[in-house]
Amino acid sequence: MAQDGRAGRRRAFIGSFTAAGGPGLVTAEVARDTGALTLVSAVQDLPDPSYLALSPDGRTLYAVSETAEGAVAAYRVTGDRPEPLGAPVPVNGSSPTHLGLYAGHVLTANYGCGSVTAVPLRPDGALAGAPSGRLQHTGSGPHDRRQRGPHAHQVQPDPSGRWAVSVDLGTDSVRVCTLADGTPAVHREFALRPGSGPRHLAFHPGGEHAYVVNELTPTVTVCRWDAAGGSLKPLTEIPVLPGAPAGDAYPSGIVVSPDGRFVWTATRGEDVLSVLRVQEDGLRLIGTVPCGGHWPRALAGHNGFLYAANERSGDVTWFAVDDVTGIPRYDGSVRVAAASCVVLG
Repeated sequence: MAQDGRAGRRRAFIGSFTAAGGPGLVTAEVARDTGALTLVSAVQDLPDPSYLALSPDGRTLYAVSETAEGAVAAYRVTGDRPEPLGAPVPVNGSSPTHLGLYAGHVLTANYGCGSVTAVPLRPDGALAGAPSGRLQHTGSGPHDRRQRGPHAHQVQPDPSGRWAVSVDLGTDSVRVCTLADGTPAVHREFALRPGSGPRHLAFHPGGEHAYVVNELTPTVTVCRWDAAGGSLKPLTEIPVLPGAPAGDAYPSGIVVSPDGRFVWTATRGEDVLSVLRVQEDGLRLIGTVPCGGHWPRALAGHNGFLYAANERSGDVTWFAVDDVTGIPRYDGSVRVAAASCVVLG
C-alpha cells in the first residue's frame, strides 16, 4: 500500500465515474489495525478515472480515462493529493477499462474497440509521450448483444514478468502477449467456454494456476499457467453462486489470498462476495456474503481485509477476513459516488 514516509501514513486510492457524479480520483487514509478508510482528498482533473494501478515502489499512480476518446494519466504520490505528471495521453482506443505495467510501458485494455495500447514510461515513471503501439483484438462470441466484437477488459503482467495477459469478454479468450518494438504482439490466444464472457484474471501466488472470473455467466474458470512457455490451459469452471440467480448476476472483481488458500469474487446484481477454497482439483464454493452496497464493480484485498467499490450505491465497503474460513465480515463503509475501483499496494 502506498505510504507517506514523512508521517508513516498508509494510503489507498479510489476511482470513480465523474460522468455519474463521482468525485474523480480519491485518496483515503487506511487504519493499520482495522483497515478502515478515511477520505482525504479528491482530484477531478481526469474524466472517469475508472481503474487505477500503482507502480511497484508505490510512488506513481496510473489511471485510465474511460471515455469514448480514451486516455491514460500518471500521478506522483506525495502527501495527501496525487500530483499530475504531465498531461493525459490519448490511447487511440475507446473506453479503456483497465491498465497494467509491463516492460517499461503502461498497457491499457480498451473495452469499446477491443484493443490493447502500450504507452512508454520515462525512468521517473511519467508517461514518455504518445503510444508506441496498439494491438487490435478480433473475433466475437455467441451473446447477441455483448459479444458482437472484441471487448478487451483487462491487461496485466504475469507473476514472472515475461508476459502480458489480456482478457477479452467479447471473444471468450485470453491472449498472452509480448512487446515487439513497443507494440503488443500475441504470443498465443487461449479459448474459454463460448458465451462465458471472461472479465478479469488473477494468478495464484504459487504461479502455476490462474483464475478467470466470467461476467456473462457467474463462474470462475480455473486454468493451469505455464510461465516458461506462456501457456494457459482451462481445466474446470466453478459457479460463484450457490444456486440460480434471482435476476441480474454479473461477476466483476476477483482476488486470491496471499497464502493461496482462498479466492474471492464480487457479483453485481446479486450484490454478494463469494468465498471459494482452493483445492488440488480446482475450487470449492464455501458461500456468499452481502457486499454491503449495490453493484460491486471491483474488489481488492490487502493485509487480511477486502474492499468492494459499489458503483450504484456510491460507497466503498470493507471486510475483515477470517483467517480459518476465509469468510469476510462487514466492518464499515465510506461514501464515494459512482465508485469503480480501489487500489492498495
